[in-house]
Amino acid sequence: MTLQWVAVATFLYAEIGLILIFCLPFIPPQRWQKIFSFNVWGKIATFWNKAFLTIIVLLIVLFLDAVREVRKYSSIPAIEKGLSSKPGAYEHAQMKLFRSQRNLYISGFSLFFWLVLRRLVTLITQLAIELSNKGVLKTQAENTNEAAKKFMEENERLKQLLKNCVNEEEHILEAENKKLIEDQEKLKTELKKTSDALSKAQNDVMTMKMQSERLSKEYDRLLKEHSELQNRLGKDSKKGL
Repeated sequence: MTLQWVAVATFLYAEIGLILIFCLPFIPPQRWQKIFSFNVWGKIATFWNKAFLTIIVLLIVLFLDAVREVRKYSSIPAIEKGLSSKPGAYEHAQMKLFRSQRNLYISGFSLFFWLVLRRLVTLITQLAIELSNKGVLKTQAENTNEAAKKFMEENERLKQLLKNCVNEEEHILEAENKKLIEDQEKLKTELKKTSDALSKAQNDVMTMKMQSERLSKEYDRLLKEHSELQNRLGKDSKKGL
């Protein structure tokens, strides 16, 4: 095996090793994303595309040369011609044919695995980004649920205060009303951000969007009840006067 085919075979073994490492199930895509984000990769990124295309061209040239050699030594007339001149010509031709076929497989699989390796790195990067986006959307949805739960608890507490003490807690109710309006604006902002983010997510996030819409409807209902309670408070205040 000549030096160039030793280099191609070594390159093939290195490709197989990298692909096996990338396919290990206990290494998550986020870990590979962190490795790909090192500064050293950013420095060589400008030369990566050129190197990738150069290696493809070299492998294609070697593959075509191997195909030519296989066709050359597979020709029966050439073997018969060699048999008439040298006794060991047939064995020599078979040896040449075996080497050319071996070089054909080495160069062909090297080219194939090189393209597979490039695609595998791209898919790992995309998967890590999608998982990160999913985590962010899940956190936003949880924050929205917590804010809605807090708002409902505040509204229930306000209703209880209105039932128990109408006249004595008038100032407290005004303060609570102001705080409720501020919470309302915050909740609307959170719901709008979450709705925009959830519209770009995958199908599994659609349930979270529907939950946010139901919370918005519940908020409108609670706000209507709050308005009715305020009207009752005003009427009771007028009757007390």
